[in-house]
Amino acid sequence: MLSLHGKIVAITGASGGIGEATARLLAGRGATVVLAARRRERIDAIAQDIQKEGGRAATCVVDVTKAEDLRRLVSITIEQYGRVDVLVNNAGIAPISPLSDLDTESWSAMIDVNLRGMLNGVAATLPVFREQGSGHLVSIVSVAGLSVSPSMAVYAATKNAVRTVHEGLRTESTDGVVRTTAISPGYVRTDLADSMSDPHIRQQIRKNMDAVGIDPAAVARAVAFAIEQPDDVEIGEINVRPTVQA
Repeated sequence: MLSLHGKIVAITGASGGIGEATARLLAGRGATVVLAARRRERIDAIAQDIQKEGGRAATCVVDVTKAEDLRRLVSITIEQYGRVDVLVNNAGIAPISPLSDLDTESWSAMIDVNLRGMLNGVAATLPVFREQGSGHLVSIVSVAGLSVSPSMAVYAATKNAVRTVHEGLRTESTDGVVRTTAISPGYVRTDLADSMSDPHIRQQIRKNMDAVGIDPAAVARAVAFAIEQPDDVEIGEINVRPTVQA
């Protein structure tokens, strides 16, 4: 039977939404999870909940835009548990707006968090995966990159860049050491809209999330499915969206 028991999983953006749901679900299925995010109090509270329910969880304050923070996350995970089997690259922001707004600060922020943050994770884990002889990179991407909507050009670009890096890493890893999985959610009930600076767009996205959004646990189950596969099976990409989403 497929199992998560014994897996050591580090998760960025674990203070809420998909990251929190993933940590809780994986821990409930026997994995050891290390929750990483900027909000210390929040990840500590989630870890304590997991521990009270019999799970194994630790925390590490991380800003994914800082390469040294990702290296510290990996080091702490190895120090406590001896290895790191999976990095779930979940941290992301979406301060979306029309290109004509010329919100260059938000463009840079999305590039730094969504793309550079993922690359920092690759840089921190890839040498470890190679040394261990195995490892799995899972990134939360977005269906926004599959069909680009108005106001989402830069956000979609960062997500498509992550998808491209995943494919590149896959083609460089056919020796069976490193597995990659890109998971693209549609509307999910999270606080992602809080990062959107345009009030009209923020209101519309929240309305859509409330109307058709699925529970973050749906994405967490997709993460679990990819991770629990035997070492010779790679789930390259999964799209998880509401059945009623166009």
